Amino acid sequence: VQLQASGGGLVQAGGSLRLSCAASGRTFSNYNMGWFRQAPGKEREFVAAISWSGSSTLYADSVKGRFTISRDNAKNTVYLQMNSLKPEDTAVYYCAADYNGVPTKRESVYDFWGQGTQVTVSS
Repeated sequence: VQLQASGGGLVQAGGSLRLSCAASGRTFSNYNMGWFRQAPGKEREFVAAISWSGSSTLYADSVKGRFTISRDNAKNTVYLQMNSLKPEDTAVYYCAADYNGVPTKRESVYDFWGQGTQVTVSS
């Protein structure tokens, strides 16, 4: 499956952004989806994941209560609504697709990755 992330940008602390990840090439609804991020000089880290049906979600503690992952299988798209953004949320955000199992934080499980979209939060 091919993944195209979009929606990043520059926002002030406390603001909001919504990221989108459009999928093509295979049956989107067969895949659990995840969002990861990588800040400059740091390793890529898990942000959120959602099951193929949308019934189950998983969040990193650092974003719980501020970010919401959702999906629209009819549009082959997964979203990440980011509210109350902080400067430490600044990173390149990646979407990823996982064909097996349940939503997971484990990066190695994901089969396909998008190209990333930059999110910059100014203080």
